[in-house]
Amino acid sequence: MGDRIVTRRNETRRDFLKTSTGVAAASALGTTWWMTPEAVNAREYLSSSERPILGCIGTGSRWNADGPAAMKFSNCVAVCDVDSRRIDKAEKKVNDIQSKKGRKAKVQRYDDYRKILDRRDIDIVTIVTPDHWHAKIAIEAMKAGKDVYCEKPLTLTIEEGKQICKVARETKRVFQVGTQQRSEMRLRFLTAVAMIRDGRIGDVKKVTCAIGGAPVSKILKKVKPPKELDWERWLGQTPLVDYIEKRCHYEFRWWYEYSGGKMTDWGAHHVDIAQWAIGMDKSVPVSVEGTATHPVKLVNGYPVKDNQYNTASAFKIQCMFPNKVLLEIRHDTKNGITFEGTKGEFFVSRGNMSGKPVDDLKENPLPGDAIAKVYKGKKPAGRNAHMANFIDCVKSREEPISDVFTHHRALTTCHLANIAIRLGRKLNWNPQTQQIVGDQDANAWQSRERRKGYEIEV
Repeated sequence: MGDRIVTRRNETRRDFLKTSTGVAAASALGTTWWMTPEAVNAREYLSSSERPILGCIGTGSRWNADGPAAMKFSNCVAVCDVDSRRIDKAEKKVNDIQSKKGRKAKVQRYDDYRKILDRRDIDIVTIVTPDHWHAKIAIEAMKAGKDVYCEKPLTLTIEEGKQICKVARETKRVFQVGTQQRSEMRLRFLTAVAMIRDGRIGDVKKVTCAIGGAPVSKILKKVKPPKELDWERWLGQTPLVDYIEKRCHYEFRWWYEYSGGKMTDWGAHHVDIAQWAIGMDKSVPVSVEGTATHPVKLVNGYPVKDNQYNTASAFKIQCMFPNKVLLEIRHDTKNGITFEGTKGEFFVSRGNMSGKPVDDLKENPLPGDAIAKVYKGKKPAGRNAHMANFIDCVKSREEPISDVFTHHRALTTCHLANIAIRLGRKLNWNPQTQQIVGDQDANAWQSRERRKGYEIEV
């Protein structure tokens, strides 16, 4: 990409953030911003020069939430997708939203994300692609001088996580992962973490993450890809295969070639919260083992059929952490997280919290600053708090609430779980060396061969 050249427009916008007046203004905005949900939803920089310039890479179903959320705090000038039908919808949505706000810039459409990264006027990017594309685009975006908001799960392999962390440290870009449970969902998960930190259930002994199993499909028909879709580019690093409609777009989640099934799709949320709560967000389990049912037969860990979903439909996995807390990941029971400690237990999900320690909050509430302490000293509020936190950190250059480093650790747990159930054996992990101990074959699963032309350079 070469060194990024900062335009005069960008200098003006960034100089605002560096001056004492700009910092004071940003702080004043931040104070209002964290007070109420209405403040979060209404917060928009007052002038064009103050708003970051946004490019959106990937405009599928999840972008319909991330894109409009980002546009509350930025000016979108570009959208990109390998499916022209999705670009059509995104272009219309961006123009509709921004015209209502009196923003005159017309959005530019691209089918190659590198054209967005080459634009010197773009400050931030959202990456809302299938999982197997996240790492390459995010790394190239950071190297191009962009701050990044990337959806979860961030990686397809453990090695990709190591690469992203390395480049994030080197470039010092702001990087928010789209694990919104850390900011939103009526603060239930933040409350859960604060309860653990406040000793409400004593010493935690076990955490259960119920994340549901992946669906099972019938035999799926191979057909010609639609003319609007660049199938070869959609496949990216993965092997060239015939097009199946349910290999693509939303259903890519149920194919090991492109994702990790429910283990990474929901595990990226619940395992992240669990490790955060028990103080293991900077560590990884020392052992992982379990059993699973797959919808197709696996030989040496690889599915023997290429025309059916292949990620695990049922599983029960035990992960032992260095602090002797057992984390169980399972497909059955109600979706959510159960924390068990020496003084009680409680359950938390996106829909509710239950258990005696939760009931006790009515008479014995958490300290007033308990959630703020968990949330890096701030008070999140509103349905756009996660994106707002990202934009605030773009201004302050602080680390966002869902940073790449803790997310890499949570996903390493999920990836190890998938390796264990695909190979059918227990894995022992050394958190210091970041290697599987005494199992060379299993260690090789930390990475995978990338198709020529889609390599990652770090």
